[in-house]
Amino acid sequence: MGRTRSSADLDKVLTDLPALVDGAQNHAHAVGTPEAWAWVVEAYSTVYWLAARHRWMTLADLAVTKQKVAAQQSDPVTAALAARDEAGIYLNHGEFEDGLAVVDRAITEAEQNSTGLGRSYALGILHLRGLTLAGRLQDKQTADQHIDRAWAVADDFGEDVERCGIQFGPENTAVHVIATSGDLRRHGDAISTMEDLMRDGVSLPATRTSPLHMNTARSRLALGDRDGALEDLEKAWALAPQMAKVHPTSQEVLRVLTSAHKRSNPRLVKLAKKAHIQF
Repeated sequence: MGRTRSSADLDKVLTDLPALVDGAQNHAHAVGTPEAWAWVVEAYSTVYWLAARHRWMTLADLAVTKQKVAAQQSDPVTAALAARDEAGIYLNHGEFEDGLAVVDRAITEAEQNSTGLGRSYALGILHLRGLTLAGRLQDKQTADQHIDRAWAVADDFGEDVERCGIQFGPENTAVHVIATSGDLRRHGDAISTMEDLMRDGVSLPATRTSPLHMNTARSRLALGDRDGALEDLEKAWALAPQMAKVHPTSQEVLRVLTSAHKRSNPRLVKLAKKAHIQF
């Protein structure tokens, strides 16, 4: 399932999820180990991820509730993963301050209960969620605090690592900083961070690189570079077409581009047809 999720094959994830959830739960109830319950958290994290992509909010809420129960029987890092997704629910509903409160509590628990690289990973993914929430809230001070702390923790990793389909390290930190720079209207910073990231090379899966290009497309559009925005949007679609079709940033940029063009653009028409947007 991790490979399918990383490739952003939403249809395949949807097909495979019922068996994954059922198998993980049955195994956890049979053996009762923290590792087994971590697999349940991972299964419901995938449910949350898929539901959030499609904005199936009732299902996303249910998945996070199931995660929280399973995480109580697992380990501190898994608990941080569940808290990250819980904060994501508040992000999806636009309740950014409540989401930040969840992140703050989870950071305190991770600092107290985890050690080593597990602690760094747990804190890292929580700070990434925190900077995203603060950026949406337009709280620059809090966003910058989470950005600084995420970069600091990322130094503990030579390359990005993954747990339960969630990456953390220097690359995914850059991806999140680029998105939040756009939210804070620091579009020049978003582009320069992207250029630094691409210069060093990217190993992240399509679930992360496709949104990366969506967000740089948004920043290029804000800076008046419509051709650059279209090029980045094409990259996002090439990497993960199913995700690009349902992602709000992709839809937003594409709608602005189609409304701004006064004459036919074959490349733009092609994307608009894929997204079912009237040109």
